[in-house]
Amino acid sequence: MAVEIAADIRKGNIIEYTDGQLYVVLKAESFRPGKGTPTTTIDMRRISDGIKISNTYKTSDKVERAYVEEVDHTYLYMEGENYVFMNSTNFEQVTVAPAMVGDGAHYLQENMTVILQMFNGEAVSVTLPARITAEIVETEPVVKGQTASGSYKPAKLDNGARIMVPAHIGVGTRVIVNTEDGSYMERAKD
Repeated sequence: MAVEIAADIRKGNIIEYTDGQLYVVLKAESFRPGKGTPTTTIDMRRISDGIKISNTYKTSDKVERAYVEEVDHTYLYMEGENYVFMNSTNFEQVTVAPAMVGDGAHYLQENMTVILQMFNGEAVSVTLPARITAEIVETEPVVKGQTASGSYKPAKLDNGARIMVPAHIGVGTRVIVNTEDGSYMERAKD
């Protein structure tokens, strides 16, 4: 275990909380008011049972960060409700619960390389690539003359996820999506 100040904690870190349990950080935001004490709010999920909690610390408070090994794995398939990944170096398969993948499950694609954080030989967290390429399968028709406007419209991707895209994007267009917040980034260049 390594001790760090709360301000240095980032999304994806694994920390040991005061109850002795391991938690994965979902979001960490620092707030620095003009007067008063700066604080860091950390939203985290308990690895053992998936319960989410949120805590606010002074930015200088000490937090115990667990040492985890980050290993590249390839997503293979779904088995029941669980996800199966394969270690790229020794070809061992790891089964991961849906709660660990969380909202990123929409963005998993076969043969996608992800990073599994391993603690004592068990997967505790999944980190997806920052961007994926997907195809629009359903959206409103393109409106002529609206190509330069800043308006967005809802669209459905081939993986089932729903995102907002610019008005000039039509069905069949391949787009790049940010996996962290599910936002449209740009048109795919392929």
